Amino acid sequence: MATSKAYVEELLAKADIRINGNRAWDMQVHDESVFDEALSRGNLGLGESYMARLWDAESLDQFFFKLLRSGIQDEVNPARLIFHSLKSRLFNLQDKSRAWKVGQHHYDMGNDLYQAMLDENMVYTCGYWEKADNVDDAQRQKLELCCQKLGLKPGMTVLDIGCGWGSFMKYAAENYGVKCVGVTISKEQVALGEKRCEGLPVEFRLQDYRDLNEQFDRVISLGMFEHVGQKNYDDYMDVALRCTKSDGLFLLHTIGKNVSDTAADPWISKYIFPNGEIPSISQIGQALEQKFVCEDFHNFGAYYDKTLMAWFENFDAAWPQLKAQFDDEFYRMWKYYLLSCAGAFRARDIQLWQWVLSPNGQLDGYLRPQL
Repeated sequence: MATSKAYVEELLAKADIRINGNRAWDMQVHDESVFDEALSRGNLGLGESYMARLWDAESLDQFFFKLLRSGIQDEVNPARLIFHSLKSRLFNLQDKSRAWKVGQHHYDMGNDLYQAMLDENMVYTCGYWEKADNVDDAQRQKLELCCQKLGLKPGMTVLDIGCGWGSFMKYAAENYGVKCVGVTISKEQVALGEKRCEGLPVEFRLQDYRDLNEQFDRVISLGMFEHVGQKNYDDYMDVALRCTKSDGLFLLHTIGKNVSDTAADPWISKYIFPNGEIPSISQIGQALEQKFVCEDFHNFGAYYDKTLMAWFENFDAAWPQLKAQFDDEFYRMWKYYLLSCAGAFRARDIQLWQWVLSPNGQLDGYLRPQL
């Protein structure tokens, strides 16, 4: 029987990755226990081993691009991860009692981190890079694209489900003269968002989306659906429908996965987004049936690679100032998060979708705006 090291070497060779090779994407192993960790616990073991400095790769994003593009991850299915998969199916990990956990764990860890990492508008979702060569312009283009897709006009009311620090609301209020209400489960986002939007017709609410029950001309949700969970997709669409006027539009922006029958990544769930869950096209489609008409579907997932690489560049440059608040393990955890995700989007293993939905269908049809 082959040793764990020999088996991993054989697997990685299919992805053109070598153990202790001299290329930027090769895996530099400092402790051979990493092989058993990866085989027995999948990405949870691989990620924790990286955080513990048991291995490195000069270009972590390229390591993951090659690994995921090759498909070898499907050949490792650790038995102990089965419970993680079953747990997400059997239990509602995103019910009201648990929904606030991600806000406290991820978004409330400190605004200094996000101000240093993100663009000038503090947009924590995928940028739109068609005509941009830097993250500030890419995020500005994305906000403009969203406004145009929604057909915003002065005086309209807009609901932002999962509003973050108010980047969209601020942009829409300043440039389109609309009035906005945003909900989030992060106290830190509300505190900074209210400062950033001072003087604008923008209202922040620290509130679970399920408690919303009022109508708006337009509804938008940028990068929040990943926290909803498959057991709540129907309820989420019910909320979006009751909040969208009969002649209104709803723009849903979410990361998506290619295959429905997969569990959330256990390392991401433990260290980055507790109880997060990426939806598939069919799961979203089933949830919106008999509620919305899909007017437009837009995939620009390849742009998330550029966005994440820009975030890492900003984070890495700011680390000398940030490290007083965080330790070395946090740096390696955050680097692993940003660069492994960049590699996954580069490999097209995960996607970024924008859905434009209407309650009854636009009578004259819908035409996607071109920036």
